Amino acid sequence: MSENNTYVLQTAGFDARFPNQNQTKHWSQNFVDYHKCVNAKGEEFAPCQQFKKAFRSLCPNEWTAKWDEQIEAGTFPASLKP
Repeated sequence: MSENNTYVLQTAGFDARFPNQNQTKHWSQNFVDYHKCVNAKGEEFAPCQQFKKAFRSLCPNEWTAKWDEQIEAGTFPASLKP
């Protein structure tokens, strides 16, 4: 029995806030925006998932892991309040 699975690979689209910049600011801002959105609306709020999709496709995993640790320790350098 053979299943024919179709996978669609997507990455973050163009963001007008970062037209000509190094993409580091783009993915770090999406990380912060995701956490602010979740804190305001909850994880199931669909627009929050767009921020998550963007930072997960752009940001190195090591950096997000480090930032998650900083958030838990209360040492993350940006405000995540909505």
